[in-house]
Amino acid sequence: MGFQLKQLWTAPEINPYNKKARSIPIFNPLDKYGRVFFFSYLGFFIAFWSWYAFPPLMVSIRKDLVLSQNEVANSNIISLTATLVMRAIAGPLCDRFGPRLTFVGCLLAGAIPSALAGTAHNAGSLYAIRFFVGILGGTFVPCQVWTTGFFDRNVIGTANALVGGWGNSGGGITYFVMPAIYDSLIKRQGLTSHVAWRVSFIVPFILITAVAISMLLFCEDTPTGKWSDRGKVAAPTAPTDDTIVAAPGPLTTNQPSTTNSISSHDEKKIAPTSQPQPDVETAAGSINIIDEVQHEVVVKPSAKEALRVACSLQALMLMSSYVCSFGGELAINSILGSYYLKNFPQLGQTTSGRWAAMFGLLNVITRPAGGFFADLIFHWTKQNLWGKKLWIHFVGVMSGIFLIVIGQLDPKDLSTMMGLIALMAIFLEAGNGANFALVPHVHPHANGVLSGLVGAAGNLGGVIFAIIFRYNGTHYARVFWIMGVIIIALNLIFIWVRPIPKGQIGGR
Repeated sequence: MGFQLKQLWTAPEINPYNKKARSIPIFNPLDKYGRVFFFSYLGFFIAFWSWYAFPPLMVSIRKDLVLSQNEVANSNIISLTATLVMRAIAGPLCDRFGPRLTFVGCLLAGAIPSALAGTAHNAGSLYAIRFFVGILGGTFVPCQVWTTGFFDRNVIGTANALVGGWGNSGGGITYFVMPAIYDSLIKRQGLTSHVAWRVSFIVPFILITAVAISMLLFCEDTPTGKWSDRGKVAAPTAPTDDTIVAAPGPLTTNQPSTTNSISSHDEKKIAPTSQPQPDVETAAGSINIIDEVQHEVVVKPSAKEALRVACSLQALMLMSSYVCSFGGELAINSILGSYYLKNFPQLGQTTSGRWAAMFGLLNVITRPAGGFFADLIFHWTKQNLWGKKLWIHFVGVMSGIFLIVIGQLDPKDLSTMMGLIALMAIFLEAGNGANFALVPHVHPHANGVLSGLVGAAGNLGGVIFAIIFRYNGTHYARVFWIMGVIIIALNLIFIWVRPIPKGQIGGR
């Protein structure tokens, strides 16, 4: 069934086997699928806003706390490092307790240090505050895992990219909102700069807490309710005889649940061993739908299983791609305003900062586009996962090419600079959406673990690239072409890796 406009607000069609939605009711928060979609991106948006609330006010903070340029750079790196650690932890927590509770926990844990931001009085205390505020960046993992649990594979790339992209835009919005709050406190409330920037952080604290409580009150863990009941997605909906369900093609084949369900007795007779193994990349051959659904149910992570997932070539490929796309985005976000100010001093600090904010705001379109085109390619290639994978490498290599061009030209013409940055951003940020369009297909029983590892890899990339920027001072153009070479190399190194592990059941 093709896309219809009414799917944006009507209750979605539900896959009878895994209870996931086959469309995204973006404008229907009353529907449970629409509600999860809404809070997924709203929670990540608010978290990203507060996580990035320091850079827009850093001029005032730096002056008040008497910080050096290196201390400011160190605080950025510490914030990214905290999120790296939190994302790696959040993955297994999602598989153990469910993404909703993990999401709420991350929000509340990050809200407290946000409220305490005003207590910073020197570089050391700023480092500590920014480290714990960095917990908010970990919300990306439960955001993606939660959405993956509610939306079927025909739209999961688009769903994950939309909540991720709209959430990421909080990093751009904060450049407008936080200075506006700060200015209002000075002009209308008569506060000094010393007090105003500290009071400003109370606003994100209030919003984060309100969103977290709303998630607890109005949302569910899974389409079947509680996290402990997640296995019910594979349960039959009506008693049947001893018929074994065999269906060619992917799980999303739409068949009536009342005639195709099987009993628990039937499940023991699934897939005779003499049956040839289907090609898991192309979804060719005959598979048993119930068996596949059971292999996609998330299980409690063990250290051994987590290690097996982390060491698989597929995980390494996805992690390296996210090092490039999200890691590159984070690092560029932190210096772009300064790069603009260096090449175009006539812009001034405020205007250059606002132009830099547009880089983050493009995520509203670019990241969803990466996931949307991944889903289209998945459909056009008759659900061959190689298409999704090669799309990741294509946008990665293109972003690397534009980074090299920017680095070599170091444009002094404003329109040339803005045009090249925008083109680079399209491919770099689309890579984020493309990456998490493939993640749900790989190791689906350990989706939280894999999502956490990939998300953490993005922050690792941010730290690595930020360190390169730090040790190259104001030679921003040089770092741009170095990043371009690294990104192209990492994408080409893993281009040969299969989309999912050979013999994997589920995730097609």
